[in-house]
Amino acid sequence: MMKLRSNVGVLLLYLLAAVLVVYSLSLVFLSNFNMGNLMVWLLTGCVTGYAVFRRPVNAWFSAGIGRVVFGVLAVLVCLYLAVIAFVAVSGYLHPPTGNEQVVIVLGAGLHRDKPSKLLQYRLDKAYAFAAAHPDTLVITSGGQGRDEWIPEGDAMRDYLIAKGLPPERVLSENRSTSTEENFAFSLALLQSRGFSQATPIVYVSNEFHCYRAGQYAAMAGFTNVSELAAATPLRSVLPCYMREALALLYYWVFKTSSSGPMHAMVGLLDLNKKFFYK
Repeated sequence: MMKLRSNVGVLLLYLLAAVLVVYSLSLVFLSNFNMGNLMVWLLTGCVTGYAVFRRPVNAWFSAGIGRVVFGVLAVLVCLYLAVIAFVAVSGYLHPPTGNEQVVIVLGAGLHRDKPSKLLQYRLDKAYAFAAAHPDTLVITSGGQGRDEWIPEGDAMRDYLIAKGLPPERVLSENRSTSTEENFAFSLALLQSRGFSQATPIVYVSNEFHCYRAGQYAAMAGFTNVSELAAATPLRSVLPCYMREALALLYYWVFKTSSSGPMHAMVGLLDLNKKFFYK
């Protein structure tokens, strides 16, 4: 019986490694290098390496310094999984009340001049809310990336108008390059139209991104904020959640994406946002 369980475990390990290898290869062809991809590739390398060399690895981890390393790794993995679990549920902690006057849709990358799949999920969620609350003003927020033909804010506005929102209800904020700037520049746009920091707003992002976005909204000065969580395309779940957990840990340390050792690497690690987010 023990041997049978061991064989089943090995087969499942090989199956997991094979699935990750296929998925990782698909990312090579579907998008360029970015942090989300990198983390998936590292995970694939670790699982595949363990599947191939599990016996010597198990032997090393079972004694001496290897046992200490195993304990440390186990604690770190558990903490990381706990952060991922927090990311998964945190997008639903502050749902809209229905009294919001403004909807802010956060950008998430274009494919040339069209919203990426991830961004479409955000826009569709925003459209449904705006259609159900006809007195709300909508701001589409996002600047132009190096691989994008037009600013995200403009493409997002065109998308919502094409779905049926009146043009006068949709404003484009098209200069921002980060979530922090999404809110800062959107607030400036609102203030130019007579709104204030206390205006009730709801921002729209994918569920994994909502907690950190809410922190940046408060940092920008908004005082009456709720969140509307959009789903995440299945193909993007693993890299987005792995990346967001790391981004959240980074935020808890540095409180901003404009400082810390990763700031200088943002452009290098995010050459293509087509399937992920900024």
